[in-house]
Amino acid sequence: MPTPVATSNLRANVAEFSVGELANAIKRALEDGFGFVRLRGEISGYRGPHASGHCYFALKDDKAKIEAVIWRGQFSKLRFRPEEGMEVIAQGRITTFPGSSKYQIVIEALEPAGVGALMALLEERKRKLGAEGLFEDARKKPRPFLPRVVGIVTSPTGAVIRDMLAGFTERFPAHVIVWPVRVQGETSAAEVAAAIRGFNAMAPDGRIPRPDVLIVARGGGSLEDLWGFNEEIVVRAAAESRIPLISAVGHETDWTLIDLAADARAPTPTKAAEWAVPKYADLIEQLAGLAARRATAMRRSITAKRTELKAATRGLPRLEDLVLLPRQRFDAVDKRLGRALLANTRAHGMRQAKVAARLTPRLIEARLQRAHDRLDTLARRSVEGLARVAGHRRSRLERVSGRLNPQFARTAISRASERVAALDVRAGRALANRVTAWRRQVAAQGQLLSSLSYQSVLQRGFALVRDEAGQALRSVEQAAAGSRVEMEFADGRVQAQVLGDGADAAPPVARAAAKPMAAAKAPRRTSGGGGGNSGPQGSLF
Repeated sequence: MPTPVATSNLRANVAEFSVGELANAIKRALEDGFGFVRLRGEISGYRGPHASGHCYFALKDDKAKIEAVIWRGQFSKLRFRPEEGMEVIAQGRITTFPGSSKYQIVIEALEPAGVGALMALLEERKRKLGAEGLFEDARKKPRPFLPRVVGIVTSPTGAVIRDMLAGFTERFPAHVIVWPVRVQGETSAAEVAAAIRGFNAMAPDGRIPRPDVLIVARGGGSLEDLWGFNEEIVVRAAAESRIPLISAVGHETDWTLIDLAADARAPTPTKAAEWAVPKYADLIEQLAGLAARRATAMRRSITAKRTELKAATRGLPRLEDLVLLPRQRFDAVDKRLGRALLANTRAHGMRQAKVAARLTPRLIEARLQRAHDRLDTLARRSVEGLARVAGHRRSRLERVSGRLNPQFARTAISRASERVAALDVRAGRALANRVTAWRRQVAAQGQLLSSLSYQSVLQRGFALVRDEAGQALRSVEQAAAGSRVEMEFADGRVQAQVLGDGADAAPPVARAAAKPMAAAKAPRRTSGGGGGNSGPQGSLF
């Protein structure tokens, strides 16, 4: 056997892999070794699509378990939705997920494991929806007798729609609206449910009339072909429909869950069209029979009423017999009326005479006298009461006036006068101080104005030069040769004329030595400077 040293050297010669390289190598080996496979197993751990749209679960049997994944694009193409515990046949690729070091199958196609599984799934779904009350007969709506608009949900290219339209034409003309859908395939369930809800969403008075009855129709087929009508979304849409719905899916021996949720199930699509509208000839025949029965009933009723009227007429007394007795009573009352009027007149006359005998003026005079006496008594009582009230008020006024003393008013007036005098003195002082402050401020402003005025500058020997328009000249460039100017000094003004542009002017030293007054009395010639050599008498403005 090899020595430990040899074994160590052998291990040192083994190639070194990173974890990622080893995981990818295992992934390639597994995919190349198995590739595309078909697996039969039971779905375990299914919780529906993930937030990303992918589906993650496991397939297992009684001996092993393998992870499975359905990508979002493939999941939308499945003909049925997987459920927990369902036995299925999956087709896909065996691969690994390096992130967790486990192998899995990426499913590309999924189908139930035989018809038995589909029937088991169908029975389970039937029990579930039946427990919710979707198949109860109490919630089914009656079909309208004569619908004006019929809505049909079916394929527009099959023979079913042609047979149904022919049935409508033969039985009774009706306005038919067809909502085209796929009746087989992956999207058929969603399209049929959307069509049922779309018809129910129409407005009754909209541009497209709302149907009075709906028909969901399809021809016969196998259980797999009709599986779209067993989907939960279709059954719930049929149960929620407010419009009466007739199911006509498959032949008479075929049945789907929509047949249980619909308001009526027709054995064939053509029979559904016959159920939706009545036959025109049968309506005419039934209407004629009803009209004949009505006419016969009216004739019999008139004959019976005429017989009853004749029988009642025989039992009535004659007109003369009815009038004789009232006429006799009238004559008797007429004879008694004159005597009754005379007796009534005499009774009223006697009553009036008795009352007139009791009426005398002394009664009225006595009542007037009592009223005068009562009025005098009230007048005396009012005078006495007024005197008592006035005496009481006068006593209160005398007591209050005794407590009043003018000394309090004099003291208050004296204090107010002293306060007014003190305020007058303070106001005079404040006004004097304010006037003094104003005078100081005005004097300071006057001094500042004098210091800033050009007159003070002229007092120091400078001159202000103006042109003929009276505008001050601030530069020699503004004084043109030959123009007349006015020069203002502290003690007056003189007129001058500009002789040149300043080239003949005296040197700066000579100009600086000349006195301001002498320069003013010199020949009338202004000195202008150029190049920044202006004289001391240049304008400050």
